[in-house]
Amino acid sequence: MPDQRQPRVLIVEDETMVSILIEDMVCDLGGHVVGPAANFEQAMTLALEADIDLAILDINVDGHVVYPIADVLRYRNIPFIFMTGYDSSVIPQRYQHNCVLLKPFSHQAFSDTLSEFLPGSLADLSS
Repeated sequence: MPDQRQPRVLIVEDETMVSILIEDMVCDLGGHVVGPAANFEQAMTLALEADIDLAILDINVDGHVVYPIADVLRYRNIPFIFMTGYDSSVIPQRYQHNCVLLKPFSHQAFSDTLSEFLPGSLADLSS
């Protein structure tokens, strides 16, 4: 597997401690962290320009909702996972089918969720 590159995972999270925890989990699973982005502008720039395989988006980043960022990712055919400490009913109808991780979540729940989006990469590396 030396020729296979690490999956590149964009993290959009404004809470420093939560961001560090998620970064550690992505790295533990063999992924490469893009960002993290702690504000809307930085997140949008990375969503538009970065080479990424998956994005993990906190729904509310520094007082801004991330749905425009999700729209960009959807346009680029990049899968994404929402994270929120709120009830998942706050997610607009157009995103009701998207995966949502409710905070707080366990390392196992995070790993299981990522393996659904990056089969054969993160899941195999974490075994």
